Amino acid sequence: MPTIVKRGPYQYQATVRRRGYKTQCKTFETRAEADFWAMAVESSMNSGQFRDPSGLKGVTLEDALRNYNTKVTAHKKRPQQERSRISMLCRHPMAKRYVVNMRARDFAEYRDERLTQVGHNSVRLELALLSHLYTIAIKEWGWPLAHELSNVRKPKVPRGRERRLVDDEEERLLAATRLPRRRQCSPWLEACVRLAIETGKRAGEILDLEWSHVHLNRRIVRIVDSKNGDSRTVPLSGLAVDIIRGLPREPGDRWVIQGFYDTNGLDAAFAIACKDAGIENLRFHDLRHEAASRMAPHMKAQELAKVFGWKTLQMAMRYYNPTDDELVSLVSRVERARAEVIRAEQPAPYSHGADGTSGLALPD
Repeated sequence: MPTIVKRGPYQYQATVRRRGYKTQCKTFETRAEADFWAMAVESSMNSGQFRDPSGLKGVTLEDALRNYNTKVTAHKKRPQQERSRISMLCRHPMAKRYVVNMRARDFAEYRDERLTQVGHNSVRLELALLSHLYTIAIKEWGWPLAHELSNVRKPKVPRGRERRLVDDEEERLLAATRLPRRRQCSPWLEACVRLAIETGKRAGEILDLEWSHVHLNRRIVRIVDSKNGDSRTVPLSGLAVDIIRGLPREPGDRWVIQGFYDTNGLDAAFAIACKDAGIENLRFHDLRHEAASRMAPHMKAQELAKVFGWKTLQMAMRYYNPTDDELVSLVSRVERARAEVIRAEQPAPYSHGADGTSGLALPD
């Protein structure tokens, strides 16, 4: 049986002793709290599920995040963005707290604070990172923790973006990539923009493209390891072939695009080009929406999904963002097709010849 000893006002020391386990001792302000803790510890020992928390003494959330960075993040294909989130979390005052003392309410307070600073999706990704940290710590590292993040509400997933290039934005954007002060990115930034619009490839797929994956004579490129883990073939239009063929290439070059180290560098250069062009609220990934929306009216949904590497047809609907004028044009095209069918089904009119006989009227 657990032992509860009153050591002074608002001090109740609970002690649990079991053979095969290190003695557990903790002090509480009330007898009820001490009894509850002691019974829970004893029950977990009896069921063989007890984990001694003393091994986490002095371990902060920052320590856990840095350990996760070394053992998990470092082995991901593109770890840069997750490392940025880990770095940001480590600078937060919450990271200095001991991980055994962290509770769901602490992460809920962090969520509410961050929602006043950044968007819902950013907070959702940060909480997802923390949640996976707890999952790995409990399952793989054997840390005696409760999964506190499982009790924290995540922000609602925002609606998918529907940003398209409008009016003369494409011309202004391409012109901005050629400005003198963007020469350090030339011709790579312009090529990335044009390839994204023409093929719909993701930023990472464009930067990871190797010359050994390019087959211009067959008008295809191979993506060996895409975002969803599958390989796929991307067909190239004639313009895309010309864009790749026009890129500078030295003997021994491995990468097709050599102007950027990672997608963060490309995103930063793209943001500056948008600013120079006077374009607001446009991200590089929006160009994938642009490409899908241009191709969608000319192919079936399953064909579009195959070209873009989507595993579900719902993604085709998410990326196909037609403008109002494009929707009107689609309906007009249907109307014209119906009119052609009606004209073809109408019987040809009869006419009377000079001799009084009747016959089919023939066109002049």
